[in-house]
Amino acid sequence: MMILVTGGLGFIGSHTVRSLLDLGEDCVVVQRRARGLPAVLTGARVQVEQADVADRDALLAIGDRHDITGIVHLAGSHPSPSVPEAAVDATRQALGGLLNIAQAAQEWGVRRLGVASTIGVYLGAKDDGPLREDAPLSMSAPVSIPTFKKVGDLVGGFLADTTGIDIVSYRISGTWGPLGHPDPFFAAPALIHAAARGTAPDLSHLVGPAFAEDGLDLTYVKDTGRAIALLQLADTLNHRTYNVGSGRATTNAQLIEAIKKAVPDTRIHLPTGGEGASHLVLDISRLREDTGYRAEYDTERAAADYIAWLRAGNKS
Repeated sequence: MMILVTGGLGFIGSHTVRSLLDLGEDCVVVQRRARGLPAVLTGARVQVEQADVADRDALLAIGDRHDITGIVHLAGSHPSPSVPEAAVDATRQALGGLLNIAQAAQEWGVRRLGVASTIGVYLGAKDDGPLREDAPLSMSAPVSIPTFKKVGDLVGGFLADTTGIDIVSYRISGTWGPLGHPDPFFAAPALIHAAARGTAPDLSHLVGPAFAEDGLDLTYVKDTGRAIALLQLADTLNHRTYNVGSGRATTNAQLIEAIKKAVPDTRIHLPTGGEGASHLVLDISRLREDTGYRAEYDTERAAADYIAWLRAGNKS
């Protein structure tokens, strides 16, 4: 009996696998490209299958080799807009991968299929308070990934209705921590890397200038992975969609304050002013009530943990 995790050697995926293992589950990871186990899984009892979820036959064959009882689908499942000429084929492949995963869940008789979505689906929604899963969503989004994730939510709901598969969508907040990468929408990873290296932060990858007041619902990746694991293993879930976040906004100023407690001599600074980003905050009542989830990392503990990780010689 095993949990299959697509993208399980990636950023959020590897921490989800780590949490599942810590909760006593065995895992098989599906990864498109061959790669070694990330540091958080070194020595772990995890089996790796190299396959592309867009290849239905290769995916379904994994079920012949393993007794799979649950699926967590975290592999990239959205088309890239970088090559307009390939957009149709990329969309077909992304949708095909989602449908292949659903077919595998149906044929293997898995207990639950979890599918990654994003806080970005709430862009354009009225955000005068923590965003609930039943909040009306805008029909459009300024970037492509949230648009496609909305499509995935709708497809998942349709398949759950028509097939009886227990399909659950995870709307994941801004996530940062070990094995992460620079994010175009928030500065946290870049600020942490700068503090660990004793350099000025490189914020050139951001979609706009960063200010001290900018904030977002940020979750340390170890908490994100544990929340997803708890959703996968819960005896009963009362909903099909769950916000996975911290339930509060973390501003750049708050993060810098936490960094300075870990690295007192850091000279990281961001200007005040600007229009300020929308402080999207997720309501995580459903997650708490149905799984008992509580975050283990506040901003101060997360910053110290990530800086220690990088200073131990890890590159990301």
